[in-house]
Amino acid sequence: MNANELRSKYIEFFKSKNHVEISGQSLIPENDPSVLFTTAGMHPLVPYLLGEKHPAGTRLTDYQKCIRTGDIDEVGDPSHLTCFEMLGNWSLGDYFKKESIGFSYEFLTSPKWLGLDPRKISVTVFAGDENAPRDEEAAAAWIANGMPEDKIAYLPASDNWWAAGPTGPCGPDTEIFYWVGENLPPKGSNKGTDPENWLEIWNNVFMQYNRIDEKNLELLPKKNVDTGMGLERTNCILQGKKSVYLTEVFQPIIKTIEKLSNYTYGTDEEKDRSVRIIADHARSSVFILGDQKGVSPARVGAGYVLRRLIRRAVRHGMKLGIDKDFMAEVAVTVVENFKIAYPELEQNKNKIFSELTSEEAKFRQTLKKGEAEFEKMLPNLMKNPKKIISGKVAYNLYETYGYPLELTQELGAENGFTVDVEGFKEAEKKHQEASKTAEVGAAKGGLAEQSDVTTKYHTATHLLQQALIDVLGEQVAQKGSNITNERMRFDFTFDRPMTKEEIQKVEDIVNEKIKEDLPVTMQVMPLDDAKKAGARALFTGKYGEDVKVYTIGRDAENDWFSKEVCGGPHVQHTAQIGQFKIQKEQSSSAGVRRIRAVISGGLPLDKH
Repeated sequence: MNANELRSKYIEFFKSKNHVEISGQSLIPENDPSVLFTTAGMHPLVPYLLGEKHPAGTRLTDYQKCIRTGDIDEVGDPSHLTCFEMLGNWSLGDYFKKESIGFSYEFLTSPKWLGLDPRKISVTVFAGDENAPRDEEAAAAWIANGMPEDKIAYLPASDNWWAAGPTGPCGPDTEIFYWVGENLPPKGSNKGTDPENWLEIWNNVFMQYNRIDEKNLELLPKKNVDTGMGLERTNCILQGKKSVYLTEVFQPIIKTIEKLSNYTYGTDEEKDRSVRIIADHARSSVFILGDQKGVSPARVGAGYVLRRLIRRAVRHGMKLGIDKDFMAEVAVTVVENFKIAYPELEQNKNKIFSELTSEEAKFRQTLKKGEAEFEKMLPNLMKNPKKIISGKVAYNLYETYGYPLELTQELGAENGFTVDVEGFKEAEKKHQEASKTAEVGAAKGGLAEQSDVTTKYHTATHLLQQALIDVLGEQVAQKGSNITNERMRFDFTFDRPMTKEEIQKVEDIVNEKIKEDLPVTMQVMPLDDAKKAGARALFTGKYGEDVKVYTIGRDAENDWFSKEVCGGPHVQHTAQIGQFKIQKEQSSSAGVRRIRAVISGGLPLDKH
């Protein structure tokens, strides 16, 4: 079975279950400024999941193109993609868990449909917590369909709970996994006991609750089902391939890259990685440019993401020795491969090819300017006996000419130089801080909205950063935060996912410091004095000469837990924050992790 057949079978199956096929929507979301692209199959259906009536009825099915670039730096391995297709089916107040699970299992295992081996399928369901009970209804539905109990893993909300936002519709989900290990899975093996060998292929979300506030859920009068199956992963499993790039979804694209580069895929792992990046990014770029609301390369927003995809692909083409404009040639293959499923690609192909050619030419011109500037610098650089190119010089080449660090390293190596990579990162960090300053302007503490709740969250970020340093080490540094009345998001430098034990330890430390009810004090002092006193200073560009230093501890000089240069606002003592809970720890970008957390309760803030 190939991808086109899988797509067709999926739609055919759900139409046989009285679902109406609807058209997939644009990659550019409508009336949703919170995201740049459609990131999941359910995204265009949110208004209907929230209560609007759909003109096609209560049972729907479709296939939807999606873009996610949160883990773009991981693309290049055998499985990660920035562009993917989601097969979906929905019940808008019609059937619920029993029928949804029955449909999924039938489609996966029936010889008439996919005919997958039931012994290689396992599932997860919601384990229950203080907010909602264990999802016995979903587990019973799986058992009724023949799923052995030891193939059912009960996992927490971080794994098996979906929410539209801090308030509104939410509920448990059940995820379906396929065994990708050797032979058959051993008895008792499931996602909970052996996460490495089980690959997620389908997720069924059961929207049965409405979150009123951070403490209270109520049952919805009308329950919805939202499911999504990853086409590329399922297609890979059906064909017994080890990588999505070995299926016909990508093979024609890879064949074109092979021809252009005179390199045979599968010969060298580093070059294979470049081939995969070009194949994925070319496909994503074609889908974005050829979309109904397709955007063009730009300096901001979705256009910036597109530009980054194109330029990253071009750089990897250069690594393969492709010394001419090539993206449009690869795009011809992409359009040919997907025009039946997505006719808009054929309709917009001239725009696709011209935009790619134009952007690639601009980038190559940019690289030429950078090389010329490097050549001008070379006589002065040669005077350095240590043969080191400073991070500042490398960053200026990047910032002024768009010349990537790795190309500066290559040029330098040709002339016997190394590059101060840490210095480059430091210069980049200072630039980001300055940009952040300009962006937030005079906003109080950089918060989008200020209230007692956001004040509590802001102080909690101080506790969180120090707890992360205590648990993970001094390599941790804040990369940014985002706070609303409902939650906090905290980005920090770290080169791997945190373990469950580390996450729990960090959470415990923060709650311990809140429970100790430590005073929060502020002093104004020169920045240099603040640093000498041990204060951490992140966005130094916006502080000026005299800075505010917030200390959390019994004694601001000798007995403190956290000391930071910061604009505020903050609570007066830590018990005002309330209970701290980490909801998720995930990748934000290469070398940067992201924690999402919530607080609840706490004492009222003192008013002066």
